[in-house]
Amino acid sequence: MNVLRTPETAFENLKDYSFKANYHQINSELRMHYLDEGNPDGPIILLLHGEPSWSYLYRTMIPTLVHSGFRVIAPDLIGFGKSDKPSEQTDYSYASHIKWTHALLDHLELKNINIFIQDWGGLIGLRLLTANPNNFTSVVAGNTMLPTGSVSPPQAFLDWQNFAANSPEFDVATVIQMATTTDLSKEVLAAYNAPFPDDSFKAGARVFPALVPTTEQNPECENNKNAWKILTQWKKPFLTLFSDQDPITKGGDKVFQKLVPGTKDQEHKTIKGGHFLQEDAGPEIAELMVKFYKKNKI
Repeated sequence: MNVLRTPETAFENLKDYSFKANYHQINSELRMHYLDEGNPDGPIILLLHGEPSWSYLYRTMIPTLVHSGFRVIAPDLIGFGKSDKPSEQTDYSYASHIKWTHALLDHLELKNINIFIQDWGGLIGLRLLTANPNNFTSVVAGNTMLPTGSVSPPQAFLDWQNFAANSPEFDVATVIQMATTTDLSKEVLAAYNAPFPDDSFKAGARVFPALVPTTEQNPECENNKNAWKILTQWKKPFLTLFSDQDPITKGGDKVFQKLVPGTKDQEHKTIKGGHFLQEDAGPEIAELMVKFYKKNKI
């Protein structure tokens, strides 16, 4: 495996991102970056990002959560942010992302985790949860899913798959901007491009959409079906905060509310924003999370 590492100089003076960098060597080849902010003895919130973002996406949410007494962990998935980036698309799989992220949780010895999931954060996070339900306390889900390949994805997602695989140009900042309702500043756009000095660093970002189980031939379909069997028995608190302008995950909140018992009597809300709702309404989402935790005595 040929592994690339974005120089630290690429991340200097990023707008609103002054958090301390932490690293864990998850195996002999790969180093994973994560943020670890707030009260080290407080309740744990795990923030999982998706494609093609990184922990920078949570910069406006972390201060509110920390101020409320929580310990906030925000990893960069392998291939993204400050984490290492295998250079070949074949180096990545759905199963490997779960394994890599699980290795970080084991290293940090996290218990009683409150997880926030968006985009691929859900595909990975819900598999981590269903592999060890007793280690998780609550879920907040925004614009995510756990597909089993048995339902055809929306055309918007198929178009995105095709674009990621075949477009000659793959500018990450442009992707983020197109999937938000907020006009992002040049500084913010530069921060989203910072992990990728050139196209050789983008193998993980390019291949991620192709790894989503869109047919039952995907090797992780059966595992996701088994995960759903556990989710349909999940009675711990589960909140949905989906946005109103995301064509890819639209309606997913209703699926969770119908199938997951823990969603009952929670104050679900639709957020004004696009796919990257953390960028459009980060402080609002953080406040709703704190309210959710207080209601459920977390």
